[in-house]
Amino acid sequence: MLEASPVEIDLGADAVAAAIEACLTCAQTCTSCANSDLAEPEVDDLARCAALCTDCADVCLTTMRVLSRPFASDHRVTHHVIRACVLTCTSSAEECHRHAPHHRHCAVCEKACRACLAACEALLQDEAFQQLQKIAGA
Repeated sequence: MLEASPVEIDLGADAVAAAIEACLTCAQTCTSCANSDLAEPEVDDLARCAALCTDCADVCLTTMRVLSRPFASDHRVTHHVIRACVLTCTSSAEECHRHAPHHRHCAVCEKACRACLAACEALLQDEAFQQLQKIAGA
């Protein structure tokens, strides 16, 4: 869909499309993982995992939506949203890693979070964002 847009995709259509896909996959996986956490007998031990996965799913969906709207986008906002996605994916992946040896859904979720993290970090390494950070003093 991005290639059909009359607006130039500053960060590159392929990289943005990869991040959108990774965000969608991560959001779905995190939603399912959180639900599976609630079904486990030791749900109390998985409460933090469910909470982090729920946050991650919400942030991934927001990131997907922001990345899907290139017309008149505010690169500062996009940058902060992507950074938030990196943070939530990192937290969720680390928590799922703790439970992965005993819960297959956590192992699957960790993998999806790390893939989304990598796709979003690739966007943050784009030259346009690097220049923006210099200007903003971030």
